[in-house]
Amino acid sequence: MPNQSTDLGRVFQALADPTRRAVLERLAGGPAAMSDLAQPFRMALPSFSQHLDVLEDCGLVRSAKEGRIRTYELEPKALRAAEGWLAKQRALWTRRLDQFDEYVKEQNR
Repeated sequence: MPNQSTDLGRVFQALADPTRRAVLERLAGGPAAMSDLAQPFRMALPSFSQHLDVLEDCGLVRSAKEGRIRTYELEPKALRAAEGWLAKQRALWTRRLDQFDEYVKEQNR
């Protein structure tokens, strides 16, 4: 379980950056070459490449190189793990808030 927790932490850390989130949104439309992904951002290609490395290292994207072109695509498995964790948290807090609501109603009667 510690390894899963570490992996999930790396996913959330990667998602914390707006550039990386924008890349993931773009990749939701399909695979893209690094140069195409970098085009909307005002940064040097080596700096942008570091963002892609973070996304790939935590499993959010995968890449393949054909000739001189490196193409990236979304890897949904890591996103599903984050989504599962968030769903558990939502269920927990919904239950707790419902219990608190009942307590408040009881106090007002």
